[in-house]
Amino acid sequence: MLDYIADLRAFLEGLVTTEARVAATVILTVAALVTAIVLTPRVVSTVHRSTTYLVFGHERVPFDPPDIDWQLPVTAVVRTLQLAVLLAAGLAGLVVWGFVDLALIAVATMATWIPTLGKALTTVALFGGTLAGIDLLESSIEQYADESDVLNQHQQGIVFRVLQVVVLVGAGIVTLSVWGVGLGSLAVGAGFVGIVVGTAARSTIGSLIAGFVLMFARPFEIGDWVVINDDEGIITDITIINTRMRNASGEEIVIPNDNVANATVTNRTSLDHLRLSVEVGIDYEADVERAEAAIADALADVPQVLANPSPQVVPTSLGDSAVVLACRFWIDHPSAAKRAMTKAAVVREAKAALDDAGIKIPYPQRELLGREESGGFRVAENGDATRERPTAEQFERRGQ
Repeated sequence: MLDYIADLRAFLEGLVTTEARVAATVILTVAALVTAIVLTPRVVSTVHRSTTYLVFGHERVPFDPPDIDWQLPVTAVVRTLQLAVLLAAGLAGLVVWGFVDLALIAVATMATWIPTLGKALTTVALFGGTLAGIDLLESSIEQYADESDVLNQHQQGIVFRVLQVVVLVGAGIVTLSVWGVGLGSLAVGAGFVGIVVGTAARSTIGSLIAGFVLMFARPFEIGDWVVINDDEGIITDITIINTRMRNASGEEIVIPNDNVANATVTNRTSLDHLRLSVEVGIDYEADVERAEAAIADALADVPQVLANPSPQVVPTSLGDSAVVLACRFWIDHPSAAKRAMTKAAVVREAKAALDDAGIKIPYPQRELLGREESGGFRVAENGDATRERPTAEQFERRGQ
């Protein structure tokens, strides 16, 4: 180092005139401007294109290059190199004008900034790399989800968020390590905060864990028609905290995931077929087989009823006023609206078929019998109809 300084001093002794120093300053200034404005952006752009091709554009890379905006990192690198060139030109100018000691002091001062500058540049690089990694991660998950049936839309979103948090936490830990922050005390504090938060938010954490369980168990997906305990509706959203569904009345129902995980879930659309049943009562004096055939023919005329599996009409019970026939049939692409419309159509067709066949659908009936010891019932004659009705006391006397 001392030899270089001695050589520099000997060179400067040759610049004894002001004109020579001005000329040297002009040359340094022009060289610095050309390097900073012209050469630096070109060199950085060339390195950027070459790196992008070698990392993402090579034919052996097993995936398409993601749409990552590298403009901000490239601009930061260009500006940093331009600043370094201008600082070097300024120090050289001090040396040319004989301020060697001042230049050395400036160099020594900047040398003390180098560790901090290195940490800052490392932090910026980590930040840029984290953003690029998150973009690359999102692109990879989307590409995997498009090519596979393992992940649905809900699972894709949760997996991405979880991996995003993992990447951000990892980058934060590395950044703290770069700046010399002790992770031991930070871990102790985080553990204490975790205990407090876990105690105060047990239900929320339970819902969070249940959300991950639902993500992998997949009892239902968005758009499914389900029954959760006593709530029925279409699943509209699934988060890691709760499940949202819309019922037939247009109301939105929000159920915590821990309640969903412990509930009885009936998914009516998972198999894309649903069997429905409508009960019809016929008169006891009617021909049951003839009524079954008439209703079966009527079911075949309902467009929503599937021909395979074929609908069935079977007697199920002897009611108080009628023989009860159960009309069982299947629909595809089931929904609450389609169920209601199909049942309404079946009721209309069954009623019309029984009317055409002359089969009566009876009203509720009761048979009244008089007690034999009291003489039973007596039909009043025309003359008796005009008589005054007996009072309650007269009824009691007759009973005695």
